[in-house]
Amino acid sequence: MCSALARSVGVVSLTGLEADFEVRPWLDGCEVKGRFRCEVTQICGVSLEPFSQPLEGDIDLRLLPQGSPNLPAAEEGELEVSLETPDPPETLDGDLIDLDAILAEHLALAVDPFPRRPDAVFSWSQEAGDVSPFAALRNLTKPTQT
Repeated sequence: MCSALARSVGVVSLTGLEADFEVRPWLDGCEVKGRFRCEVTQICGVSLEPFSQPLEGDIDLRLLPQGSPNLPAAEEGELEVSLETPDPPETLDGDLIDLDAILAEHLALAVDPFPRRPDAVFSWSQEAGDVSPFAALRNLTKPTQT
């Protein structure tokens, strides 16, 4: 399962995955709270070498069945979201709660899309023989002599 999950979230490998969930009733749906921990191996965007780092995150969401009177009414397909209020509830598909899918979604959101080793240093210098691509433009701005 971890290798398939690693591929789906875009990491080289995923080890030591632990997740704790608490599912309890909320209105006419449920509330899912939890936490996950693991170690991921990613490819550094600077050195292109694999490196491992710990990854953890919290899970806090509410699910309501389709057609619930407690679902927020969106005017013209838009929903107002505020940073001070909790996320609006999501719609539950069917009667089952897929904790694997919830974990995969939250794990994918926690993975750094631009991984960089802590000790990676980007250093680049233009070689003496390299010509800037803007050199031709610079020549166009010089006055021509007749």
